[in-house]
Amino acid sequence: MAGNNGKQIRVAGSGRVLIAPAGTDAPASAGVDWDTTKWTDLGYTTTDGIKFNKKDKIDPVDTWQSVSPARFIYSDRDLTVKFQLLQLNKDTLSFFMGGGEVKVGTAVGDLKEFTYDLANSPAPDERALGIEFTDGTAKYRFVIPRGQVTETEEIAMTRTGAVKLGVTFTALAKDDNAPLASFRIKELAASYS
Repeated sequence: MAGNNGKQIRVAGSGRVLIAPAGTDAPASAGVDWDTTKWTDLGYTTTDGIKFNKKDKIDPVDTWQSVSPARFIYSDRDLTVKFQLLQLNKDTLSFFMGGGEVKVGTAVGDLKEFTYDLANSPAPDERALGIEFTDGTAKYRFVIPRGQVTETEEIAMTRTGAVKLGVTFTALAKDDNAPLASFRIKELAASYS
């Protein structure tokens, strides 16, 4: 039933971003918690939240008989998610930098030293990405089963602001029969119909 329904207006006031190895199964339902042995919560993001962008490239088929296209052919689909991480740790640094391992040194007293070496040759760093937000009784999840960080923003280190790790994550096809991404919604049936 189309029309005005204020119960369907959503405000993503607070949420979270999670990563896992590419192809990791997300919870079967939005009502089931994430498996924390497989999925890692990346922590705080900026108040800009998450920005989704779906861009399809559509090529027109022009004909001699008409000034307008006779049909369109889909030639490309890009699905990207953009956000800025605020926490700087072994998970966020590796995600931002394109993979690799953060090595933990031996502890000296209460201090530990961590080392991250940025490889001189990039290699694919495919991950699964999960995004979740709740509005009242409604819970929304967006899952990309396979993708990777394709763009990073410059890191500003200033006296007056938090370090931000800005990334663009691009979805990759898992296979021809699998979805590029999935939305899962859990809410009262009356508000969605």
